[in-house]
Amino acid sequence: MASTAAVPFWRSAGMTYITYSNICANLVRNCLKEPYKSEAINREKVHFSVSKWTDGKPEKPTIRSDTPE
Repeated sequence: MASTAAVPFWRSAGMTYITYSNICANLVRNCLKEPYKSEAINREKVHFSVSKWTDGKPEKPTIRSDTPE
């Protein structure tokens, strides 16, 4: 008989740790007072570069963002 007492609550809720961590971080950011809140929200944005490869050579990279604009 397996015990579920040692299972973290986020796992028993069907979440991954990353999802749980993102929810907690978002709650903390929303609790901050200005100007700290707007600074934290701006740091949350992530930009990354994506390069497609064709015939063994990379094409020109495109800059992407994880936030809808």
